[in-house]
Amino acid sequence: MTGRISPIRIQVVDDHPVVRQGVSGLLAGQTDMKLVGEASNGLEAIQQFRKHRPDVSLMDLQMPEMNGMDAMISILGEFPDARIVVLTTYAGDAQVMRALKAGARAYLLKSTLHKELLDTIRAVHTGKRTVSPEISFQLAEHGTDESLTPGEIAVLNLIAAGNANKQIADQLSVTEETVKGRVKNILSKLGANDRTHAAMIGIKRGIIDF
Repeated sequence: MTGRISPIRIQVVDDHPVVRQGVSGLLAGQTDMKLVGEASNGLEAIQQFRKHRPDVSLMDLQMPEMNGMDAMISILGEFPDARIVVLTTYAGDAQVMRALKAGARAYLLKSTLHKELLDTIRAVHTGKRTVSPEISFQLAEHGTDESLTPGEIAVLNLIAAGNANKQIADQLSVTEETVKGRVKNILSKLGANDRTHAAMIGIKRGIIDF
């Protein structure tokens, strides 16, 4: 039939089969969308992308072998026009910012309504960028916060792993006084009551992966 518009070709990347099946079932009911590839980790995602060249990729972040962030950076390095939607369970503002800076066109939570996912796919396909309302709130809430330095993030990671200041100093090859100074800055910047509270905030906001 002449004049027929080609469906949006979609790739779904997630290590949970039930999520891929759910997305597949959702797309099956859409006349303007077609699932062309599935992958269960970042390495598969890159291979599948090269093979199918999808219009839109739905990318989970936490996956074995290669995570979604690294896969996205690799795909965009090879295909700068790739349109990638991050679809995850994590709403941490720091992680959202990393994904958007890396080139994600949209950031959605897996708990999102089906209609929101479909609307986002269509919007991204036309060149728009979007984040869900919950994510927008997170970004706005911490938009003026002072960011942690790489050194402070390294300390926070080790705090979350249960290390004392002396152990942290040894692992980072810095003095214990340096560690104490960074801990003080971390508590101030995150508005944390103590080290444990700081670690919890760091994980919740996606500042550290744990």
